[in-house]
Amino acid sequence: MKRRALLSSATALAGAALAPQALAQAAAYPNKPIRVVVAWPPGSLIDVMVRIISEPLREILKQPLVIDNKAGATGAIGAEIVANAAPDGYTLLFTSAALNMVTAMGTRQSFKVPDAFTPVLNLAWSPMVLVSHPSLGLKTPQDLLALSKSRNGNVFYATSGNGSPSHFTAELFRVRTGMQATSVPFKGSPQAMTEQIAGRVDYHFAVSSTALPMVRDGRIAALAVTSRTRLPSAPNIPTMEELGYKDFGARYWNGLLAPKGTPTEFTEKIAAAVNQVLADKDVLAKLAPYANEMDGKSTPRSFEALLREDLDNWVQVVKAANIKPE
Repeated sequence: MKRRALLSSATALAGAALAPQALAQAAAYPNKPIRVVVAWPPGSLIDVMVRIISEPLREILKQPLVIDNKAGATGAIGAEIVANAAPDGYTLLFTSAALNMVTAMGTRQSFKVPDAFTPVLNLAWSPMVLVSHPSLGLKTPQDLLALSKSRNGNVFYATSGNGSPSHFTAELFRVRTGMQATSVPFKGSPQAMTEQIAGRVDYHFAVSSTALPMVRDGRIAALAVTSRTRLPSAPNIPTMEELGYKDFGARYWNGLLAPKGTPTEFTEKIAAAVNQVLADKDVLAKLAPYANEMDGKSTPRSFEALLREDLDNWVQVVKAANIKPE
């Protein structure tokens, strides 16, 4: 008993000794530039968001963010770089729910999601807009279902790649409605939208930042949006929920991850700084045109729960829709 008591006392003393050291380490962090690997190309929604918040973050953290675009493989290339980086708080990954989708699909990866990462926070939710070519005269998702039925399932939808949010949203819709349709994958969102405008595909679920300018110009027609409420930038577009598709669940997180083992003190400090930036009206005004639903309350712990729940949801969709990796 005495030996156990002595060991317990020694452990407590060691913990007490480390506490000031951890506090001092957190206070000193960051003391050099932070590299943010963006898993998507320059000009993409992910890239634009991180660039908008980078300057106000520099003012708070007193260190610059070095944006490093590493696009490819639906975000997996950038993710692999960060998964293998030192967990010292100076390499972060900014990516989207597509990372969970390619994992749910069974794509071979050298890292495991989400276990290869330490969550930092979710910045925003990206809703999708169900769009069609104006010549079809569709007004609602129900009209699209009727079109598919009238053509015996001979309708085609664009995606920005196998395993992308546009692909998974379309498959979710197909599973929920029993609709028959054929996927036409492209290399990215711009290519998919080009084909949609040209009328070479019938419909697709496009990210809101890409779709809304085209809707305003009349080049495509919007049938519904997957956000929880109507978007302030597009108040005339009804939500899937309003139209009877309860708990449709196609809002995509855009978040920061760190390598596994990154100290909690560091991730909490980054999360607090980002949330402070997202409370700034000027920053929100710059982000508003991209039609995202900003989070602003995410923490490392809540983001971890979100990542795991999101992955489980897409695993179910993959099974139901029999989605296979290329």
